[in-house]
Amino acid sequence: MRKLVRRLVVGALMPVATTAPVAAAVPDAPPIEVMVLGTYHMANPGLDLANLKADDVLKPRRQKELEALSAALAEFRPTKIVVERVVDNPNLIDPRYAEFTPADLGKDRNERVQVAYRLAHKLGHKAVYAVDEHSAEGEPDYFPFGKVVEWAKVNGAEPRLNAKLDQVKSEVARIEKLQAEGSIAYVLASMNRPQQAEQDQGWYYGVLAYGDTEKQPGAELNAYWYMRNAKIFAKLMTVAEPVDRVLVVYGAGHNYWLRDFARTMPGYVSIDPTPYLQKAAAAR
Repeated sequence: MRKLVRRLVVGALMPVATTAPVAAAVPDAPPIEVMVLGTYHMANPGLDLANLKADDVLKPRRQKELEALSAALAEFRPTKIVVERVVDNPNLIDPRYAEFTPADLGKDRNERVQVAYRLAHKLGHKAVYAVDEHSAEGEPDYFPFGKVVEWAKVNGAEPRLNAKLDQVKSEVARIEKLQAEGSIAYVLASMNRPQQAEQDQGWYYGVLAYGDTEKQPGAELNAYWYMRNAKIFAKLMTVAEPVDRVLVVYGAGHNYWLRDFARTMPGYVSIDPTPYLQKAAAAR
């Protein structure tokens, strides 16, 4: 019986082979560089707690700005580009990029097309990778905000929660104001400041207060949000190879955790996109 238990324990500790193994750090190899570029949703999908009204990126002025942004990001020389899309294939290749032509820049407002595909095409990349993670059947909700709302209603915390939502609305208004003042790169430069990511994460941590000794919906929201980002970065690791320079084009709400993984994961290093964005913003 003891031998059987030992075999079960040892077997549980043994690594399991997968079809897409995570890249291991190579001793003495340069780190894998990861630059997380947080964006707003340029196509106005209306899926956030408070939704920014994006100016039409198909306008000639905005297209010129996006070309300047692409030229600046090209100086990072990314070897791989990953985007916020869920795909159902083990190599995580985004099939939409295979269908991309420059003509799409004049009709598709999504930031995947306008930023990621534009740059990948400019650099001659054969593939773009999709690493997003959404809840499937039987999996947890990665953003269970509804439970926070329910707890707030039952416990008289609705005014306090509404004040937190007002913080989100104020940030959206700030970005819209920046959009009216300057270029797309100008807006992104503000959204991608390291201190902005810290401030945004502070909003999530503030949700921890919504709970008691029996129910902890705020803590669960933080835990599941972390889980989603951890899975996203783990997927990135399956496509990243030693000496790669990976550009991540994602919703800016993911900045904090994705950069934290890149900064602290052995064999990886986080690259600040701000200098590239500032250069694009200064272009005329």
